[in-house]
Amino acid sequence: MPRSKPPKDTPSLIEAATSAKKNSLTKEYPAMDDFVMTISDSDEDVPDLDSDDSDAESIDRDKPTTPEADEVSKRGKKRKRLVAESREKENKKDDGGLDSDFEFMGGGEEGNVGEYDGWGFEGAREAMRNGRGGVDVDDIIRRRKGEEEEVVEEIGDEEEEVEFVGFGSNDEDLALDGFGVGAVGGDSFGEDQSGPGEDEDGDEEGEAKEGDEEASDGESVASIVPHPEDEVSSDGDSEEEDAEEVAKKAAFFAPEEEDTGAKSSASVGFQQMNLSRPILRGLANVGFNTPTLIQQKTIPVALLGKDVVGGAVTGSGKTAAFIVPILERLLFRPKKVPISRVVILCPTRELAMQAHSVAVKLAAYTDIKFVLAVGGLSLKVQEAELKKRPDVIIATPGRFIDHMRNSQGFSVESIEIVVMDEADRMLEDGFADELNEIINTIPKSRQTMLFSATMTDSVDKLIRLSLQKPVRIMVDTKLSTVKTLVQEFIRIRPQREHLRLAMLVFICREYFTARTIVFFRSKVFAHRVRVVFGLFGLKAAELHGSLSQEQRIRAVETFRDGKADFLLATDLASRGLDIKGVDVVINYEAPQSHEIYLHRVGRTARAGRQGRAVTLAAEADRKVVKAAVKAAQSQSAKVVSRILDVDKVDVLGERIKKLDDEIEEILKEEKAEKQLQSAELQLRKGENLIKHEDEIKSRPKRTWFETQREKELRGKVSKAQLNGLELPEKKVRLSSKKRKKLEGREEVEEGRVYKKTKADRTSKKNGKGKGGKKFTQKILRGKGKGK
Repeated sequence: MPRSKPPKDTPSLIEAATSAKKNSLTKEYPAMDDFVMTISDSDEDVPDLDSDDSDAESIDRDKPTTPEADEVSKRGKKRKRLVAESREKENKKDDGGLDSDFEFMGGGEEGNVGEYDGWGFEGAREAMRNGRGGVDVDDIIRRRKGEEEEVVEEIGDEEEEVEFVGFGSNDEDLALDGFGVGAVGGDSFGEDQSGPGEDEDGDEEGEAKEGDEEASDGESVASIVPHPEDEVSSDGDSEEEDAEEVAKKAAFFAPEEEDTGAKSSASVGFQQMNLSRPILRGLANVGFNTPTLIQQKTIPVALLGKDVVGGAVTGSGKTAAFIVPILERLLFRPKKVPISRVVILCPTRELAMQAHSVAVKLAAYTDIKFVLAVGGLSLKVQEAELKKRPDVIIATPGRFIDHMRNSQGFSVESIEIVVMDEADRMLEDGFADELNEIINTIPKSRQTMLFSATMTDSVDKLIRLSLQKPVRIMVDTKLSTVKTLVQEFIRIRPQREHLRLAMLVFICREYFTARTIVFFRSKVFAHRVRVVFGLFGLKAAELHGSLSQEQRIRAVETFRDGKADFLLATDLASRGLDIKGVDVVINYEAPQSHEIYLHRVGRTARAGRQGRAVTLAAEADRKVVKAAVKAAQSQSAKVVSRILDVDKVDVLGERIKKLDDEIEEILKEEKAEKQLQSAELQLRKGENLIKHEDEIKSRPKRTWFETQREKELRGKVSKAQLNGLELPEKKVRLSSKKRKKLEGREEVEEGRVYKKTKADRTSKKNGKGKGGKKFTQKILRGKGKGK
């Protein structure tokens, strides 16, 4: 097809490029002012002006005859050679190779690779939407306090800690076994008080619920919930079940000799794992010099493409254990067509953001692309990123399903690797429906990797994930903490339960004044404690599900940067969150199970550092304390007991009681400001609906795989499971048709239904339709008799 000629007064793209080239050469070499370039009018390709073998018919290259022209010619050839070399370097750019002068630093003290400062939420900033800013409680407290002095004065010096030997065996209200530790006789201590407790929080996904502000006064008391160990049967059935489970595991998992796949020596380094240079450079850049035990065992197996079920203590580097082999495999992917190949699922938004930060920093010297898809961030930004088909998607289950069903241009047909971080939480009933939806949608021919500090290896729970002979890598088969963690328990007698908050304020004022995370069961009470801390001059931030995503990120960053000394959190922050320099973790109430306890205290003493966990333990917590102490003693970890000054705690309790009215006034004022913000938000929403009505109505309606009622029921199940409660069996409403059908089945079982004979069928066929039909109906009603 012949080319259409441009207008005479408009230069073609070729002429414009030639003119620009000539002007640049003339400017650089003034002696070439009379150098004229001509281009053929034929349809042949435009010659490369920088090449030595250009067409002679296209460019007039007569040899210069003067010395000045010779010098210009030499300069031109030199310039052409430099341009060719620069192009060659540009083509080889970003090949992932290392500079020849780059050296990897060893893991000793002499190495110059410093300790990494921690993981941030940079990936969330790009997709952050303009959400509600929230009400600043500290500002309300400052306005109400004015220029008054702090409420509390200095109370006293720090008291010495004593070695843990049970909780005061000389107390008359305490059993001889000291909370069940080292029990010899029967196990009757406090059994009559055990029962299901009630709680306002526990939804680890962290969705805000209406009416959380109206919490009961009893939330400050730890709920009495049965520990899983109480339900263990004492008969001989457990041995048979264990043998059956062992047989299932032998058939389900790969042989034990395959779980290492590489040298088991502790001296194995990243350089001996056959990793590519860009990956090694990324590891050195963040200070990962020597692989941990879980990384030594997991990386070689994962590089083979095998399914993995991994478990290790908190802070042992499980995130890098699955990200490093993923990056190594993606380096050799076909790059002609961009395809999403990896999905990493996390139960909470903060954990997904942290995993995204780890992955981006480890892949800093590669061309691998990532996207973060979690709730609370802009859907439009995430949809735009997913359309580019990034290599790795890091998401929470709910938002991933939302994109799967509603985002155009996004498909999961090419997924090759699926990773579930904190997989034991993902396998619980709260995430069961979402997990089934994802597993049934993505391809079955995939590599699946599961990791958690409390990873279950129950075949019945894992079998629905379609694992293919998974390799079981359990570095810490027993549920235990790291040896550098000091566990401390403070006994609360039943008659002093009302002073629990006073005890918390006392130890935060006197013993642990900075870099401390305090865990609560209730997000409503966590917010109330923040008000109390503000009145006592303690700088605190809060992290729970009633906050917007922007507020949650700001809270973590405020605590990480040292602007707040305390982070008041629910179990939303108990899994996977890695904040550098956390010295102490305080459990305001002992958690509902030993597994949750391990995740909570795992926020400190990470990556070989020292840390301390303090638990305010009451009568209902004896089983959790017993399990924690036994696990610590089995690995020779330090366990101590602290006794607080009774008089000083009583004084604090009286002062806190006098502040109740002030606390209520602050909460009321905060609630009023929130309602005002909500009204303004609704007003802006209405204005947008009027202004952009056509555009909004033209958008396709977003769909979900379950109804709103089913979603709410699933949330209740998740909360009940986290808090140790039991829900009644699900009642299904029956239509009249189904109810009649079931009633008919009952009649069949009772033998009250008349069965048609051959004569009945023959009479109906021969035209005796109406009479035969009426006769049959009489028989069915029991009003007639057959002939």
